Amino acid sequence: MQFLVLTERFTDQFPAEAWKSELLEAEGQRVRELYAAGVLRSAWRRKDKPGATLILEAASEAEVRQAIESLPLAKLGMIGFPLVTELEPYPGFGPR
Repeated sequence: MQFLVLTERFTDQFPAEAWKSELLEAEGQRVRELYAAGVLRSAWRRKDKPGATLILEAASEAEVRQAIESLPLAKLGMIGFPLVTELEPYPGFGPR
């Protein structure tokens, strides 16, 4: 199953100096690990606010939550996940 996850950075709760380059590199490394494991399928930066849009593939929402909660920024409470939802194929592309 595929899931859509929106993330948001809590920039109002953490000052600019809290977003250290080492921390962001650790976040990027974990994202690469999830991608290499086949859990993370794609990622985009959001333009409406600081955060990302992720597509993950897993057997359950619990597995998705385990993956996203393993991100260093999530462990520190610096990001949240306002949307985690399972996706299903659009039926309009199927046979008529």
